[in-house]
Amino acid sequence: MAYKQRTGMATATQSILTDDPDFLRLIVERVIQEVLDAEMTAHLHAESYERSPERRGYRNGFKPRSLNTRVGTLSLQVPQDRDGTFSTQLFARYQRNEKALVLALMEM
Repeated sequence: MAYKQRTGMATATQSILTDDPDFLRLIVERVIQEVLDAEMTAHLHAESYERSPERRGYRNGFKPRSLNTRVGTLSLQVPQDRDGTFSTQLFARYQRNEKALVLALMEM
């Protein structure tokens, strides 16, 4: 009986990967968004809504950004700080393609 459940799970996983063309794009988009949030946390030395003496600034919303990749166009929300000093290392300021993104992910 357990064998049938495993084959069912493998079949379900395979159908998700082959039937939904946006599945991989959504995963990449979510991972990059988490990396952007982690970069902002490292830049400010504090999580969202965290008050500490080590804090170096404050968050100031997000800027919508689209990035063209092999898996499709990613819709990202790039975090901003009040001072305007935050800049992500994943891609350049006006970059619209994935060339630098691939290089940055390889370095990480």
